[in-house]
Amino acid sequence: MKIHSTTVSAIAIHPDGKIVASSSQEGIIKLWNFQTGALLATISGFGPLVFSLDGTMLISGDQGGTIKIWQLDSGDNLPLIGEWWEILGVEPKTHPKDVKLAYLRLAKLYHPDINSSVSAKTAMQAVNQAYQNFQQQLEVVLKVYGD
Repeated sequence: MKIHSTTVSAIAIHPDGKIVASSSQEGIIKLWNFQTGALLATISGFGPLVFSLDGTMLISGDQGGTIKIWQLDSGDNLPLIGEWWEILGVEPKTHPKDVKLAYLRLAKLYHPDINSSVSAKTAMQAVNQAYQNFQQQLEVVLKVYGD
């Protein structure tokens, strides 16, 4: 089973021992069911990786030397909780064209033709909602400051 398209650079094991997070050089973090090998979620980010002691957060690296903190719901599908820019894996002031590229990269990853799992559907819903939130925020900014 190929888990990433590039070299795995870091792994972390959830405190309950049921979930493993792996990150790759391509900037993708995947969360796996340790016992079944099922993919639970995919997010943007880099190693190093570490779960909080209570298992409610995953801390990862990001481009530019920043740290990302992901809040994880305790449900089976581990839906992503966070701001639009966290879910899309960009910084809050990223240029709109780059936000769109991040969205398209994730949309391709979760497209039903490529990934038909329940967790992919849940993740795609979170990604779509995050991109809609970005577009709404951008619309407000453009109204206030003009084009």
